[in-house]
Amino acid sequence: MTTATPLAAAPCKPPSRFQKIKPFLAPLLITCILAGGQYGYGILETNEQGVFFGLPGTAVAILVSIVFELIAVKFLTGKWPHLASSYITGISVGILVRSNEIVYYALCSLLSNSSKYALRVNNRHLWNPSNLGVSLLLFFVPRDVVPLSLQWGNHIWVPTIIMSLGAIILFTLGRLHITLTYVAAFSALSALRSVITGNEFITEIGVLTVPSYLLFMIFMITDPKTTTRTWPRQITVTIVVAVVETILRLCRETHAPYYALFIVFPIANLLEIWWEAQQAPKCLPVTSGCGTPAPDAIQKAPSAER
Repeated sequence: MTTATPLAAAPCKPPSRFQKIKPFLAPLLITCILAGGQYGYGILETNEQGVFFGLPGTAVAILVSIVFELIAVKFLTGKWPHLASSYITGISVGILVRSNEIVYYALCSLLSNSSKYALRVNNRHLWNPSNLGVSLLLFFVPRDVVPLSLQWGNHIWVPTIIMSLGAIILFTLGRLHITLTYVAAFSALSALRSVITGNEFITEIGVLTVPSYLLFMIFMITDPKTTTRTWPRQITVTIVVAVVETILRLCRETHAPYYALFIVFPIANLLEIWWEAQQAPKCLPVTSGCGTPAPDAIQKAPSAER
């Protein structure tokens, strides 16, 4: 009689210096965008109502986002969360939402962050959090909430800095192909819209340089938690987003990019979840101490036959 010799777990490698700072790259980028916009154009809303201790709308959005994340994660898991995600959500809401009512900044942050826990399938997000919050407010309270438009001015250095920093960070995070795909698809569809509407091509494609559009391309459509898992799927979904946006634009929908993402992403994620469930392997790999499959070790899934 022979006994199986247990396989040694693969040793865990300590994280590299880049891996340690990687979670902070996106928060750093969006902070630079906000700081540059405030320094150059004063984009932060003033709080003349005196609510929330007189904080500007963006600060309220960030504060509510972080506090909600702390409470929700601590309650659900008993652990303290990494706050990079909630910070990005809060600051995205604060930049994109424009309203004279400060309460809408708090409401948008609550809607965005709560969706990460309430709207999940197989432990996966269906919507980009800030896109969901912004889209809901734009749809239900259009008289009180509008998106950031050209309030950063038309100087070329603003989009140049944003796109340059964004491209560098997206490249290091392996997400640059999504943004480049969107730019290519949007450019081609801009030519089509120009033919259909009679507008100049430069007018149709010019919106790509609007700072709010750059934030959309850099943060919303590249969100790792809500994009599909493979390059071909990510590219396909991004093209579909651009096509749906073009349809909405031709229907004269002002908030076309936000609504397009709101429609396409949950459908794409649900289809991927369904497809992966159909293709689930019958054999499960035995994991090592680091959570990676141990070499030459396969654990058969339980069989109904005895």
